[in-house]
Amino acid sequence: MTALLAVLAGLLGAFTVLGTASPASAADCATAWSSGTVYTGGMTASYNGDNWQAKWWTQGETPGVAAVWADQGACGGSSGGGTGGGSCNYPAWVAGQSYATGAIVQYSPNGQYYVATHDNPGYDPTISTWYWSPYTCTGGSGGGGTGGGTGGFVVSEAQFNQMFPNRNSFYTYSGLVAALSTYPGFATTGSATVQKQEAAAFLANVDHETGGLVYINEVDQSGNYCASEPYGCPAGTYAYYGRGPMQLSWNFNYKAAGDALGVDLLDNPGLVASDAAISWKTGLWYWNTQTGPGSMTGHNAMVNGAGFGETIRSINGSIECNGGNTAEMQDRVNDYLSFTSILGVPAGSNLTC
Repeated sequence: MTALLAVLAGLLGAFTVLGTASPASAADCATAWSSGTVYTGGMTASYNGDNWQAKWWTQGETPGVAAVWADQGACGGSSGGGTGGGSCNYPAWVAGQSYATGAIVQYSPNGQYYVATHDNPGYDPTISTWYWSPYTCTGGSGGGGTGGGTGGFVVSEAQFNQMFPNRNSFYTYSGLVAALSTYPGFATTGSATVQKQEAAAFLANVDHETGGLVYINEVDQSGNYCASEPYGCPAGTYAYYGRGPMQLSWNFNYKAAGDALGVDLLDNPGLVASDAAISWKTGLWYWNTQTGPGSMTGHNAMVNGAGFGETIRSINGSIECNGGNTAEMQDRVNDYLSFTSILGVPAGSNLTC
């Protein structure tokens, strides 16, 4: 598969998430959290009735879901920012069961919900607070059906499973949903039809790049993706092969994406293949911010009516477009047609490039 830019956001370091404070009287609420505001380490915001403190640079990452936020406890007055999103029909936590980043569970002893901020082998959410953070949700029923998915995503978990029946367990739906807050405009811009078309287009390209979400790492890892750059290839000459839903590769792509999102991927490229939420964020980063060999991002192509064909151009350019490998191009188109059918929307025009 062709190397793609992609990167992660959500900077997961070896920090301990602070437990929820329980003051005798609630503190005043800080200014309500906003997905469009940039927060740096030490800044505070209120969300869902609690004050939260940023541990490092962040933008668009929801308090209570993203590991960048430390819960400072309940606050008085209006917290703003809405709810944590998602339905309240999550499975009970099971000790010793492996959980991927983004997994949401209910902890039976206290009835509260928690989201995995790091992959873990079933650690106790109330003890292992680096691996789990409190999660607030509303509503009474889960994903499924034909409506929007968890957290308002236009693809339900049932539809996601239908799209990827043979997917690798690493690529979790909860990991994808946890990554969505990084780019709040994704699949939320335009009409309901356009939103679903964009989600279908993104997932169709992901399907093609990963063989149906089967492959996490590029199959052939023998290629030298170490370009001559001042910063070199600190993780190793052959360490920058394709990873994740958009198959991020080359040292300069890991560096550029890491710099843009505040995460050191140049030194730690394996993060893209070891953390589900981070892996999804790399794909969303490319889709929403990079034009690749094309003239527009995948996001802009879908919300501005350019059509699915332009998303192929932004990913593989002349390799598949303009009479290149038409079979590969058509495979992407077929995936898109299948996914729009599952979501119940027309595919639109300009499907090829």
